Amino acid sequence: MTAAGRRRPYGVVTRGTTNPNRLRRVDNWIVATCGDLLRAATDPLVVDLGYGATPVTAVELRARLAAGARRDVRLVGLEIDPERVAAAAPAADPPGLTFARGGFELAGLRPVLVRAFNVLRQYDESEVAGAWRTMTAALAPGGVLVEGTCDELGRLCGWLLIDADGPRSLTLAARLATLESPAELAERLPKALIHRNVPGERVHDLIRALDDAWRDAAAYATFGPRQRWLHAVGSLKEGGWPLLDRPARWRLGELTVPWPTVAPR
Repeated sequence: MTAAGRRRPYGVVTRGTTNPNRLRRVDNWIVATCGDLLRAATDPLVVDLGYGATPVTAVELRARLAAGARRDVRLVGLEIDPERVAAAAPAADPPGLTFARGGFELAGLRPVLVRAFNVLRQYDESEVAGAWRTMTAALAPGGVLVEGTCDELGRLCGWLLIDADGPRSLTLAARLATLESPAELAERLPKALIHRNVPGERVHDLIRALDDAWRDAAAYATFGPRQRWLHAVGSLKEGGWPLLDRPARWRLGELTVPWPTVAPR
């Protein structure tokens, strides 16, 4: 075993809550947004950090990446809790899917992509930047980290795309059929932003503008929540918000903005 392999995992055990399809929105976004990165990689290694009490979301991520990005993708699910690693072993399908013990140091691996979902939510905001630096320092050159959170059923989500230079973008995503107000997304902002949803902060301005646009688009609810969302997000763009995605992604209940647009003041 290498020195990296013997390195003590960095982090604490999460609650482990998980559900099938909980992370389908971020998984599909990863396929669409990071698929080219995986296809170009010499070693298409992906880490699912903190997959939880059961390995179901790691299994799903590997299947979605193999179907939508690269068939020979290798996914390693990492957990600090050795009992969770042992419990996941029957789901392993090497070399495409394996499980190991590890934390933010990524167990000495050099992945091109890391998904860390619902991991930092239980940490203090002051610990977030350090965790990001530890994870991104372990990435392969040009690699990225997707870090965020969602509700128990994956209906409300928020995540950041992060590279070695720091955060690049924030994506908000919702199941439109159950969305009553975009203000609900504030509850699922990534840890770096969730306490910043207060007047004077940029992310508060974004949530408020989106909620106002949703309210102004109420007449389109007759044609369904998707049309209402499309008009609300389109209104944001017309109002000068620098959206990074296109209507094809908006139709899925998403919007993505550059990090400087929402970074804490």
